[in-house]
Amino acid sequence: MARVPLPRVKPFLHFHDKGTCMNTAFSPLDAAIDRAIAEQRIVGTVVLAAHQGRLVYHRAAGLADREAGRPMTEDAIFLLASVTKPMVASAVLRLVEQGHMQLDDPITRWLPGFEPRLADGSAPVITIHQLLTHTAGLTYSFMEPEGGPYHALGVSSGLDAPGLGLQENLRRLAEAPLAYAPGTGWGYSMATDVLGAAVAAASGEPLPEAVRRLVAEPLGMSADTAFTVRERARLVAHYGDGRPRPERMGEEHTVPFNGAPVRFAPGRIFDPASYPSGGAGMAGTAADVLKLVEALRTGHPRMREAMVGAEAQTQGPGWGFGYAGAVLIDPAAAGTPQSRGTVQWGGAYGHNWFVDAQRDLSVVALTNTAFEGMAGPTTVEVRNAVYASLA
Repeated sequence: MARVPLPRVKPFLHFHDKGTCMNTAFSPLDAAIDRAIAEQRIVGTVVLAAHQGRLVYHRAAGLADREAGRPMTEDAIFLLASVTKPMVASAVLRLVEQGHMQLDDPITRWLPGFEPRLADGSAPVITIHQLLTHTAGLTYSFMEPEGGPYHALGVSSGLDAPGLGLQENLRRLAEAPLAYAPGTGWGYSMATDVLGAAVAAASGEPLPEAVRRLVAEPLGMSADTAFTVRERARLVAHYGDGRPRPERMGEEHTVPFNGAPVRFAPGRIFDPASYPSGGAGMAGTAADVLKLVEALRTGHPRMREAMVGAEAQTQGPGWGFGYAGAVLIDPAAAGTPQSRGTVQWGGAYGHNWFVDAQRDLSVVALTNTAFEGMAGPTTVEVRNAVYASLA
């Protein structure tokens, strides 16, 4: 990805002190954000939109810390959860470009002891491509019933279990039976955590340093976006969905998603014994995430390809899955104004981003509220308001 120059994202509009666009064309987007905060669906957010490489909207709204009364700011740092995944996928593809790794490499080339088995006891080959597309037969603990093998073995999702080391989590993961034969199905999974370990092995350096060298530095990201938090004072407080308002997360917090409990430990990132999760372990700012999303728009074409078809309905009908996230195959079936080929994903702490290459449009919306900011009505309202504003 370093070979592709990232367009300089410059504002061409004027803004209020809080970052709200003064151009009335963006009043639908302001209204969508204001409504989500007023209805206490989210606590705070930073929303950025770039069109044709220019920043056309930026706003920090609501509160970074409700109990302290701290306003949200555009340089706020968020725990990124699965926004980490396209960072690590980008590092993988950079290593492929450099000839240090191949997409058809068996994962055992880089992690010799990682050989999860099928129910019949056989250990099938798992490739880098299958891990990138989540077709390797792995899953997440929150995707299986309580008492399933991931629960029984204590496999961490990368969001919980502070102090758990990488090798121990990989050992537990390899002991769990595969959900299906690699390449025969699709399932969102721990695959990117495994890829993170492979990146470290192929690059000869720890994953945080590899992501910094291969992705963050070439794209001009700040030191704020990393597997650590440099300035705790700028880290937002994180909240989980609740009624009548979101609940502040403590040391451990569980939020239901699609009927399954997802366990969070926001302080995990401060425990040096916690492994750097390639699927969920980074923190960062909206501005840095926009640099990555803009690179997806202008850069490596493989990151925008729909490598897995419509059976991977990660966002509902009409969506497949690629190397960076969900890929829009049928806009009509999905009921979205986004163009075919749009790539979209999010993060469990409350984030959503998408890149519509046909419209030269990149949008990042980070919130501090799970799961409303990732997959709730707020994400649809913000998306629709962006297109209405640009119309």
